[in-house]
Amino acid sequence: MSSEFKPHPIPAGITDINGKRYMADAKGALVPVELVKAQHQLEDEVVRKIMGFAMALSDQIGRFKGHVMTDLGEFDALLAEEYGITKGGPKGNRSYKTHDGLFEVEVRVQDQVEFGPELQIAKNLVDECLNEWAEDARPEIRAIVTRAFNTDKEGRINRSEIFMLLRLDIEDARWQRAMQAIRDAMRVTGSKSYIRFWSKDSVEARRESVTIDLASA
Repeated sequence: MSSEFKPHPIPAGITDINGKRYMADAKGALVPVELVKAQHQLEDEVVRKIMGFAMALSDQIGRFKGHVMTDLGEFDALLAEEYGITKGGPKGNRSYKTHDGLFEVEVRVQDQVEFGPELQIAKNLVDECLNEWAEDARPEIRAIVTRAFNTDKEGRINRSEIFMLLRLDIEDARWQRAMQAIRDAMRVTGSKSYIRFWSKDSVEARRESVTIDLASA
């Protein structure tokens, strides 16, 4: 069996109809190939080639993650059955290392958090604080508040900025009520597991992440 990495099948960019060749445009209309600029035909070809490999790699990474979680799950079950040992803490975060410490697989479980209607109460209280403080409010606090309660194009608030608000040390009673309202608004709707891989060349060396994410490569 060949070990060559094969691309995912991608639909051809050119359709043959009654002996004539067409390319679909972004609206789904068929355009005769001779009316499509040469550079656009070349771009179409290059993107389809790249996407074939990207989709195949995505499938492969998905299968790899499944195998990793299965292997670790079987190992955890063996530890529990044979030795009465449980890896990790109550949230499911855990780490696995080789005996020499050169290689490590780390699993991190992150809660998926949504916010309920109490968040609007928090926003109103925060707005009251900022209006009363007026010129005394530090610009960076105003900026964090603005970013926190702004929604993106899908209507979602900026969660990381919301959590930044909770870390601000402000003693105003209304601010404290606003922060409590934010905490009350939090709903843990699920969790997601992330796997990271580490390695180092020697015991004394600093560990380095084994990069799988293209954005970090």
